[in-house]
Amino acid sequence: SPLEYGSRAFSPLVIPQVPILFCGTLRYNLDPFAQYTDEDCLRALEAVQLKQLMCNHPDGLHQLVAELGTNFSAGERQLICVARAILKKSRILLIDEATANVDNVTDNMIQSVIADKFRDRTILTIAHRLHTIANCDRILMLQQGEVAYFDVPSNIDLS
Repeated sequence: SPLEYGSRAFSPLVIPQVPILFCGTLRYNLDPFAQYTDEDCLRALEAVQLKQLMCNHPDGLHQLVAELGTNFSAGERQLICVARAILKKSRILLIDEATANVDNVTDNMIQSVIADKFRDRTILTIAHRLHTIANCDRILMLQQGEVAYFDVPSNIDLS
């Protein structure tokens, strides 16, 4: 059946450059509106390789998250945001420099998770690291606010 404009499926989901975490529990940060089961949350954490981190903590999903998530590393905070995105059913994902502040290992993990878990969604990626967009279907490149390229990656010099 066709989706109506304004439906949840058309609400874009954002993975920002600076991960947004709230005071509360890890579970609350994954699912602030309590729409998913603990099992769903665990699967999302497993997808981003954070399940062990949660299992090693005595409070599990109920471990506290400090303001802005300062009790987690930058990479862990970003992976929690990716896990949150995995739970949602939005058809549109906006990735705004999501790997700009993480190490190469976490960057590669995030790229792998996005390629696997979001393969059936529309993804709009804002990136300066060109390897981040090399596997996209189409690339729109701006230079000084003007469209420089709009083509498939194989037709664009990404060096």
